[in-house]
Amino acid sequence: MSMEMKAMTRGANEASRRAAGSVAARAAVEGLVDVSYAFADSPFGPLLVAVTPRGLVRLAYPNEAPTAVLQDLADHVSPRVLESPQATDEVRRELDEYFEGRRKGFEVRPDLRLVRGFNQKVLRLTSRIPFGQVRTYREMATGAGSPRAARAAGNALGSNPIPIVVPCHRVIHAGGGLGGYTGGLDRKVTLLRLEGVLPEG
Repeated sequence: MSMEMKAMTRGANEASRRAAGSVAARAAVEGLVDVSYAFADSPFGPLLVAVTPRGLVRLAYPNEAPTAVLQDLADHVSPRVLESPQATDEVRRELDEYFEGRRKGFEVRPDLRLVRGFNQKVLRLTSRIPFGQVRTYREMATGAGSPRAARAAGNALGSNPIPIVVPCHRVIHAGGGLGGYTGGLDRKVTLLRLEGVLPEG
C-alpha cells in the first residue's frame, strides 16, 4: 500500500471514529442508550467498563470475552448498549488515578442491579470497606444478616460484577489466608500491594 493510500485510510478511520463518537453522544443525550461502555487501561490489560444512568454496572477483566459481557448486559439490563468513551470518562479517569496511587476511594456509584438478595447485601457492604483495610468472609456474612453463611458470602464476592470499584479483593479468610478472587489470585495480590495491605516483593 502506498504512503498516500495509508494516509487516506488513516483519515477515513479517524473520520469514522469521530462520526461514531458523535452518534453515541447524541444517542446518550436523547435517552436512546441505557448502557454505555468503553475500555480502560490497567496493569492487567484493558478493562471493559459499562455504565448506566445509575452508575457503574460492569467491570470485566481481559480474560472475560467482551462479546459475552456485552450480551449479558443486553440480556439482563437493556439491549440498548453502545460504545461511548465519553460516557465512561469519569470511571476511566478514576481507575487511572487509582492504579497510579493517587486515589483511595471511588466516587462513581456502583449499579448492582445484576445481583440480588443476599449477594447484593454482601456487595453493598464490600463497597464500604476502606482503602488499605481488609475484612473477613465471616464479617461480610454477619453484616449481611447471615453469620453462618461465610461460604455463601465468598460465592457472592466471587461473582462480583464490579471488581476493584466494589473491592472484593479486600476480603480474606479469618486466619489471614487470601482466599480466592474472580480475577485470579495474582490480581488480588497486586491490588492489596497497591493499597499497602501486603508488602512489595
